[in-house]
Amino acid sequence: MNHFNSQLKDNPLKTRTDYVQALLSLVKPVYALMADEKKLGRVHISDSGSVYDEQRREIEGFLRTLWGIGPLCSTAERAEQYRQYFTPATQGIVAGCDPKSQFYWGDLTDYDQLFVEMGSLATMLILTKPFFYDRLTPTEQQNIYHWLDQINHRKIPQTNWLFFRVLVNTFFEKAQLTDVTDQIDQDLTALDSYYLEDGWYFDGYRNQIDYYIPFAMQYYGILYSILATDKTESHVAKFAQRAQLFSKTFKNWFVKNGTALPFGRSQTYRFAQSAFWAASAFARLPVTSTVQAEGKYLLGANMHQWFSLPIFTSDNLLSIGYGYPNLVFAEGYNAPGSPYWALKNFIVLALPDDDSFWQLPTTIPSFPVQTVNQASRMLLVHADQGQELQAFTAGQHSHEHAHGEDKYEKYVYSTTFGFSVKKGSVLPKQGAYDNTLAISESETDYRTAFGYQKFAIHDDYVYSQWQPWSDVTIDNFIVPVYPWHIRIHLIQTARTLNLLEGSFSAPNGGVALTTTEPQQAIYNSSVGATGIVGLTPNLTANISEPEPNTNVFFPKTALPLISGTVTPGKQLVITACLGAAHQQADAVPPMTVNLDGQLAHITIGSQHLDVTLNELAN
Repeated sequence: MNHFNSQLKDNPLKTRTDYVQALLSLVKPVYALMADEKKLGRVHISDSGSVYDEQRREIEGFLRTLWGIGPLCSTAERAEQYRQYFTPATQGIVAGCDPKSQFYWGDLTDYDQLFVEMGSLATMLILTKPFFYDRLTPTEQQNIYHWLDQINHRKIPQTNWLFFRVLVNTFFEKAQLTDVTDQIDQDLTALDSYYLEDGWYFDGYRNQIDYYIPFAMQYYGILYSILATDKTESHVAKFAQRAQLFSKTFKNWFVKNGTALPFGRSQTYRFAQSAFWAASAFARLPVTSTVQAEGKYLLGANMHQWFSLPIFTSDNLLSIGYGYPNLVFAEGYNAPGSPYWALKNFIVLALPDDDSFWQLPTTIPSFPVQTVNQASRMLLVHADQGQELQAFTAGQHSHEHAHGEDKYEKYVYSTTFGFSVKKGSVLPKQGAYDNTLAISESETDYRTAFGYQKFAIHDDYVYSQWQPWSDVTIDNFIVPVYPWHIRIHLIQTARTLNLLEGSFSAPNGGVALTTTEPQQAIYNSSVGATGIVGLTPNLTANISEPEPNTNVFFPKTALPLISGTVTPGKQLVITACLGAAHQQADAVPPMTVNLDGQLAHITIGSQHLDVTLNELAN
């Protein structure tokens, strides 16, 4: 670990000074690079591609830093104190909006990526308006207005992108540039239609509930509630109320050391996982002192946990990836500057130096052992004294993003073991099939669930139905019995199928438990024990070695994997999967699973559980 990474790792993130230092550590390499390149309002961070062009990639890299620079310089005194960042930031804005400048950001098209980046720009313009925008020449002001106003005349996705238009138009209202009341109300009404319950939204797609709820839908709603004029009081009240509700259940996506659940798309935004808690603090939400203290703890602990990981390049720039630099599971819209989206956490720096937030003592949250969140379609299990979270899910679906089936539709996701994505699907090792069932008509070209016909989240199990072909139906019942869980698959098939079923991946370099049972494979790793046991006949287990760079946490993994074949007809396949975080396994306990009509009798060692599987009545 280099000095830069150590400096961030050792930052306790307790005081305002700590947060300022963390932000400066993150943006200093970007602004030094921009100065070396002699560019204004853009920076060439690296050479990997994205769905948008190089010019937009460079502009994005600059504009995303404004999520931090804006709050840092939110008073005239602070802007002067940090002028080495405020000056190039404001010069970049002026040049980027000037059609006569060589650094002009350009005329935009429908669905343009730069509409996303208008969110940080509009927020900074609002926070710094009296000593930046108000001091510009009329021409410079008009240039900013005209460049931003493009969002009002182009098509944008009917998703969280609507908030970028809301923020732009909120700045227009603040600057008294034009009457955009109707457009703001129209967009807020559309966003309101995405509301579910208990503070949870969906982001334009009903079956996709991920971190875009906390760091987008909630974050921007909270931000708007503070920055808005008094013309939209009804919307402002809703955002504040829903954020209060959301804080009660979103905390369950974390564990005690601040690690958040790896799940869904845009994993490369990393510590933006805790941006909701930053926005809540900035808005001074009227929540209990316990919620405030827990939120402050999760914000700092999550960031501190991230800064302990190798997420930086040798040039001290944030990398694309998750637990380490990795392009394999990146999105098409992840460019070299994209990870700086995580600077949204630094909205807390807009709070006054003497704000009570900075003196607020933190509280480590307590978590329910097992709880259902119907909005996110998850059965959440906290274990290991709050140091492990396993989220059992069904019914989530991402129809267009890379590796959507892996990021949303595995049986379970873990804060310790993470999850893996495919590097290919021809050979089993390419599929990295952890926590999923993969099937094929041959020994190659396996497929996993991509869309369920039915699903249900119960208090004690998760149900899903998958139809990989029109003549194959697979009903899945997943029952947590920590550190194990049981998977019951009822397979109705008109064709012979080869099956592969994986447990949790774990870092390589561990030791497989010696066993004489061909249906058992147990692996002890540096982060815990994983394993799989076949509880129905004709299943064979082994420790497989997936392709490198497939797991979000670990560059190289080992995976307990079971294989078998089912013939045409109605078949029953039952497995038990082990995911014991921070523990080692020395033996496989006796275990049985017996089905008696709808009732499943489950025994694992000293644990006994009777679960009524409601869907078996149909």
